[in-house]
Amino acid sequence: MWAESWQNRSYWLDGLEPIEKSFETIATNVDVLIIGSGYTGLHASIQIARAGREVLVIDSGEPGYGCSTRNGGQISTSVKPSQGKLEAKYGQDQARAIRQEGENALEWIEEFIKTEGLDCSFKRSGRFHAAHSQEQFNILVNDAQKLSKEEGIPVEIVSKQDQRKELGTDLYNGGVIFPRHASVDPAKYHRGLLNLAIKAGAKIAGNCHAEKINKVLTGFEVLTSKGKISCKKLVIATNGYTSKLTPWLQRRVIPIGSYIIATEPLDKKLMDQLFPTDRIVSDTCKVVYYYRPSPDRTRVLFGGRVSAKETNPSVSGPKLHYDMCRIFPELSKTKISHSWFGTVAYTFDELAHTGCHDGMFYSMGYCGSGVSMASYLGMRLGQKVIGAKEGITPFDDLPFPTRPFYGGNPWFLPAVVSWYRWRDKAHMAKHSNLEVVNT
Repeated sequence: MWAESWQNRSYWLDGLEPIEKSFETIATNVDVLIIGSGYTGLHASIQIARAGREVLVIDSGEPGYGCSTRNGGQISTSVKPSQGKLEAKYGQDQARAIRQEGENALEWIEEFIKTEGLDCSFKRSGRFHAAHSQEQFNILVNDAQKLSKEEGIPVEIVSKQDQRKELGTDLYNGGVIFPRHASVDPAKYHRGLLNLAIKAGAKIAGNCHAEKINKVLTGFEVLTSKGKISCKKLVIATNGYTSKLTPWLQRRVIPIGSYIIATEPLDKKLMDQLFPTDRIVSDTCKVVYYYRPSPDRTRVLFGGRVSAKETNPSVSGPKLHYDMCRIFPELSKTKISHSWFGTVAYTFDELAHTGCHDGMFYSMGYCGSGVSMASYLGMRLGQKVIGAKEGITPFDDLPFPTRPFYGGNPWFLPAVVSWYRWRDKAHMAKHSNLEVVNT
């Protein structure tokens, strides 16, 4: 069952007051202009405003329109390449420093939320990372042992026999638990950041589309849909929404739609059966699924990549519902209340990147793990702008790769996603007697 009626909007926005219209006014001359009002831009603005600088944050939509209020609210350690892969490129010391920043970001965001008193349902729920095949389970166990021994990261191994203690399904072949990973209500978190930025003195202007950037002797002039803005320093915080406004950056990030559904409210007994430990969940499929209970444990929030090409929530919703029911057949008659998507940004080396190019400060490319890393690197970016030495990170000015003929339109993505989806289903079918069906 798909739905009789559903909302084409993020579930996280339910119950939030609309953004005040007073945020529509722009300042025409500021010390620092930030383009993008997600986690990166707001955290940078908080640092800059608290340092006494005049800062303006603009966004082409309402503040927080992008993925900051549309993601799954899962917080991990964020760094995807392994220690070994990073060592081969950057040497042992920098590799360790990069990997450690993932842990630092996770610790920092918890402390920030507590210190600032943000009401956003932050919880150290832990994450269950499920193996979609026996082969992947063996790889997970080997990687978990390395993480524990070499990096001191706590990991717990769960066999297929014990899987239902963690997750109410027999589809997977066991997995591992990362007990320190966390969850949050992403929209409430964003709204808390917005309020902190305003309290610190930052000005926020929504529905203000940046159309052209001109470099001048005094800094930059940015032409927008609401007029010209002059600034001494310019910050680009657009991540998955990076456009031809900044072509050098656009050539280096891969925008990917991530699609999510929310179920109607479920019976408590069923929720306890499906999510007995309240953890966030991901799996080892190359085209990954991620899901979790809502903070009040009344709904399942289920997300992932549903098709080779970008689509819309009316198409992605039924496909996600189908995939959810393959994992949890008990939900086959459950209706969907919300279907939506946001755009994340991947990079060709699977690393976040931050620095300064052609006088413009930037941070982006969080590769789907942006809640903590976008926040952390956004904060560090703000420190860079004000000249604080604390703003220096191991990610600063790493080579930011692109590919020949790539201009920001990921023309190669449909073929890659189609191949990965077929391979994922073939592996899963081999170990669970499922039929491989192309979608």
